[in-house]
Amino acid sequence: MALTPRQREELQGAIADYLRSNGFEQAYSVFKTEAELDMSQELDKKCSGLLEKKWSTVVRLQQKIMDLEFQLKQTKEELKENQCLERRQNLIEWVPLVTEKHSLNGHSGQITRVIFHPVLTLIASSSEDATIRVWDSETGALKQTLKGHSDTIHDISFDNSGKVLASCSADGIIKVWDFQRSFCVKTIHGHNQDVSSVAFMPNGEYIISASRDTTLKMWDIQSGYCVKIFTGHTKWVRMARPNQDGTLIASCSHDHTVRIWDANSMQCRNELREHEHVVECISWVPINAHSSILEATGVETNTWDQSELFLLSGSRDKMIKMWNISTGKSLITLVGHDNWVRGVFVLPLGTFIISCGDDKTIRIWNYKKRQCIKTLKAHNHFVSTVDVHKMTQYVVTGSCDQTIKLWECQRPD
Repeated sequence: MALTPRQREELQGAIADYLRSNGFEQAYSVFKTEAELDMSQELDKKCSGLLEKKWSTVVRLQQKIMDLEFQLKQTKEELKENQCLERRQNLIEWVPLVTEKHSLNGHSGQITRVIFHPVLTLIASSSEDATIRVWDSETGALKQTLKGHSDTIHDISFDNSGKVLASCSADGIIKVWDFQRSFCVKTIHGHNQDVSSVAFMPNGEYIISASRDTTLKMWDIQSGYCVKIFTGHTKWVRMARPNQDGTLIASCSHDHTVRIWDANSMQCRNELREHEHVVECISWVPINAHSSILEATGVETNTWDQSELFLLSGSRDKMIKMWNISTGKSLITLVGHDNWVRGVFVLPLGTFIISCGDDKTIRIWNYKKRQCIKTLKAHNHFVSTVDVHKMTQYVVTGSCDQTIKLWECQRPD
C-alpha cells in the first residue's frame, strides 16, 4: 500500500527518532541523509516515541484479532450444537420401514461390521473378504475400497472427526487409516490372536482393542505403542467400547460376562454375570435416555444418582439386557429373538431399542413395556451387525448373505 507524503514523513521521522533515542548515531545520520529528512522541532516532537507506540498497538491488535477469531470459532460451535439439539428435539422417535432404501452389494464375504460416518453421508463396511468398503448413503454407490488386511476384518471405527478410521482383523493386526487420503498410516502389532474389536477413545489419541487372546489393549495412535493392558476375562473378548467421556470401558466375552473397567487404573470395577451364553455385543445408553429408563424402572428422579450409567448387552442366549453400571444389576431383560443377538442400540431419542440377530431379523423394542413392537425380516441370512445414525432417520444392517441394507425410518404405528 502506498503512503501519503505526510504518512511517509511521519514514518521516516519515527524511524529516525528510534535510531537516535537508542544510540544508533551512525545509522541515524546515514538514514536522515538518505531520506533527505529535515527533523524540525515540530516533527521531532510529533515523532518522539511514535515507532514504539505504533508497534505495541499492532501487537495489541493482533492479540485482539486472535481473541475475536477464537470467540467466533466458539460461537460457531455453539450455534452448530444448538442447531443439532433443535433438530433432535423436533424429531419424532422412529423405526425402520418394511422395505429397505438401498441394498448394497460388492463384498465377496460375510459382512462383519457396518458404521455410519460421523460427518459425511457415507457408510463404511468390513467383511470376511478382508476389505473395507465405503458407500454413499444417499445414492448407494460404492465410493472406495480399502485393502491391507490378510484375513477377516472383524471391526472398524471412526474417530469423532471422521478423518481417521481404525480396523482390526483375524490376522492379529490393527490398522489406522487416513480416511481422507484412503491410506494406511499405521500398522499395529501386539495381540497374539484375532483382534475382534477396535474403538477410538473420545479424545481421538488412543484406541482400545479386544482380542481372542483374552486381553484388552490401549494404543497410542501416533507411536503405535501399547500403553495399557486390561486382563481379567478368561476367554475370547468379543467387543470393547468406551463410555462418552472415556473414563470407563465396557467389554464382553465368551466367558459369559460383561466387565466394566476404569480406563485410568485398568482395574475391573464391576463384573456383570446374568447372561447364560457368549455375550456378543454391548453399547452404552446415551444420557438423553436416562429419564425414560428411570420411568421404565420406577425410580423416582429425585432419588437418582446423576453419576449412574447404563449399558446394553446382547447374547447368544437370545436375550438383551440393560444394566445399571453402578450396582451391577440387570434392570430390564428383553426376550424375543429366536437366535443369537448380534447388535443392540438405543434409538436417537432414547425411548426405543433396536437389535439384530441370527434369526435374520431386526427388532424394535419398547423397553418400558418390555415388548417387541416391530419385527422385520431384514436379510436372507444372519444379520451380523447394525448401526444407527445419530441425527438422521436411517439404520444400516449387514449380513452373512454378503449384503448391506440401508433402512429409512418413520414414526411407529
